[in-house]
Amino acid sequence: MYPAELVKPMREDLTKVGFEELHTSDEVKTALSKEGTTLIVVNSVCGCAAANARPGARMSLQNTKRPEHIVTVFAGVDKEAVDEARSHMVPFPPSSPCMALFKDGELVHMLERHHIEGRPAELIAENLMDAYNQHC
Repeated sequence: MYPAELVKPMREDLTKVGFEELHTSDEVKTALSKEGTTLIVVNSVCGCAAANARPGARMSLQNTKRPEHIVTVFAGVDKEAVDEARSHMVPFPPSSPCMALFKDGELVHMLERHHIEGRPAELIAENLMDAYNQHC
């Protein structure tokens, strides 16, 4: 588990733009049981990928169409919530960071770490916006 003071700014990077933090499996289940579209960002301290994942997620919200619900879990911190979120992302293997778009509880779009790593935030945002335009 990472120290709270280490992850605080990384958490706030998403919560300051409206992402709801989920800390338990019940919170994840509740979020995914909502009608409409839900974006889950599995946040991470990994500098090689997370540095562009968070800005990409934030930028994607500037789209005309966007998810009705935006939530986040933190890998290495909120184990129970992350495990529950990942159980809904099958058949994709666990990775962090990653982002998943759900519609009425069904996974409709997935960005794995290898889709994020080495890519600029703008490209990540564009990928998400394309998914929003199709599913939201």
